[in-house]
Amino acid sequence: MHHERIQGLNTLPPCLVDKGVLINKADMLRLLQDLGQVSYSHLEDGVVVATGQGLVMEVFSDSQQATLVANHTLYINVHSFDYLEMGRVDSDKSQFDLVRDNRRLRLVPLSDPIKDHLSHTVNTVALEAMVADALSASWDACLDDDRNFFE
Repeated sequence: MHHERIQGLNTLPPCLVDKGVLINKADMLRLLQDLGQVSYSHLEDGVVVATGQGLVMEVFSDSQQATLVANHTLYINVHSFDYLEMGRVDSDKSQFDLVRDNRRLRLVPLSDPIKDHLSHTVNTVALEAMVADALSASWDACLDDDRNFFE
């Protein structure tokens, strides 16, 4: 097997941990789609042109649509970029640079996917409990009405 890899007959996909370069659009899409709230910088030739904070509303792959950053929202089309560089701002924060020619859209996540997932799970459980309580109360009310009807 090692011999086959050397000859290029059986290449394995890369494993990137916290830093590296992605050129595959599906990998870029998967990495960006759960970013949530971000701080962004738009750079041209290394010079910061614009900065702000926003919510990643959608990440998609379409050769006919633009990437849009406006009104504190980001709609990111991975086809707008040649590749994605991922790295670390410091030990706690990731940084994602979407690159095309001399332009970069730098994204630094402000939300924590672990906390967001736990919060979503707790909210789902709470909502399910409220719905169950409401349905139970509704059934009780129906049974009370039926008893009054037949008496």
